[in-house]
Amino acid sequence: MSDNQFDARERQDPAQREQDLFARLPALLEHAAARSPGWAAHLTGHDLGAVKDRAALARLPVLRKFELQEKQKQTPPFGGFLAGELAGAARVFMSPGPIWEPQAPGLDPWSSARGLYAAGFRKGDLVFNVFSYHLTPGGFILDQGAISLGCTVFPAGTGNTDTQVEAVEILKPTGFVGTPDYLKILLDRGRDQGRDMSSIRKALVSGGALFPSLRQEYESRGIQVGQCYATADLGVIAYETEARDGMVVNEDYIVEIVRPGTGEPVAEGEVGELVVTNFNSLYPMIRFATGDLSKIVPGQSPCGRTNMRLAGWMGRADQRTKVKGMFVDPSQIAQVVAAHPEVKKARLAVTRDGERDAMTLSVETSATGNGLAERIAATLRDVTRLKGDVELVPAGGLPNDGKVIADERDYG
Repeated sequence: MSDNQFDARERQDPAQREQDLFARLPALLEHAAARSPGWAAHLTGHDLGAVKDRAALARLPVLRKFELQEKQKQTPPFGGFLAGELAGAARVFMSPGPIWEPQAPGLDPWSSARGLYAAGFRKGDLVFNVFSYHLTPGGFILDQGAISLGCTVFPAGTGNTDTQVEAVEILKPTGFVGTPDYLKILLDRGRDQGRDMSSIRKALVSGGALFPSLRQEYESRGIQVGQCYATADLGVIAYETEARDGMVVNEDYIVEIVRPGTGEPVAEGEVGELVVTNFNSLYPMIRFATGDLSKIVPGQSPCGRTNMRLAGWMGRADQRTKVKGMFVDPSQIAQVVAAHPEVKKARLAVTRDGERDAMTLSVETSATGNGLAERIAATLRDVTRLKGDVELVPAGGLPNDGKVIADERDYG
């Protein structure tokens, strides 16, 4: 096994990986429905034993975070989605919302070890972890993965920068995990105080954008920085490798990109909302919509890992927008599209006409005439209760940015 390879599964044949995942999926679905009333209600009416490929998976309903939050309010703490007993959880967390999350048993319950390994972390490293350990699972997600690799962790948490700088000089950690910008704050404070911060040689960052200029600055200081995409609900979904060419999807996750406001998968390379299914038997997430935009990067990583790659975080998918005092939701635009088979894709632009809000729905279609624009405008009015113009554009004429609703009003 090469030094940059966590295990052999990272280089398995993609078709074999797909076959293995979907061979395991029906049992997970049936377990979830049998052990948790939330999933039983959410998946009712579906033949779970027949969900053996992506097409069948796409027919299951998406679960969105606001829905989970509402269910948790109705049936605290987990909305009925815990597939077992609370006694089976190692910890319980409270993320903003609030959203309640249990920690599954096991040494690496959020599957972060693989991302850490790809960033160069190895047994014996001392890891300086500045993610929060307070209420939320952030700090523990990377903490547990590092420990499973045989690393030692300093749980620095957030704040107290001067104290942290002192700890770096004394403990001499080899690795850092935290947000992309905080590492610079730490290094700059250490420089200003004349502290020795040179022990840090590798980092894995998440929770914000790692801008190219910032990565370049870290590299000029001798620090190699990788990124991972993680959420409190799911753990580490994808991670950057030494190729620095997209993020490789973690093993034991099924990732889909869907059109915002729907559960409909988009074509490879098209921007859409990231939807994830994990194999957490205590707290399974099935077609869980993250609310984040991304796209699939075609082909395989030059590093040799064979799993699907994501382009990383590309914005938020929740484009619910208030127009003339009423909310317009991406799901409503999906209703308009579904009512007109001639339409392949649509995008609603919200602008200002003088002192009034205005809407223009641009639709990709090869059909023209026969009153199509007028019929679509009537459907738009029926669905949203708002009047809007309709513009017909040729296939491929809309931007590939995942936006179903673009709020173009100037709030300045």
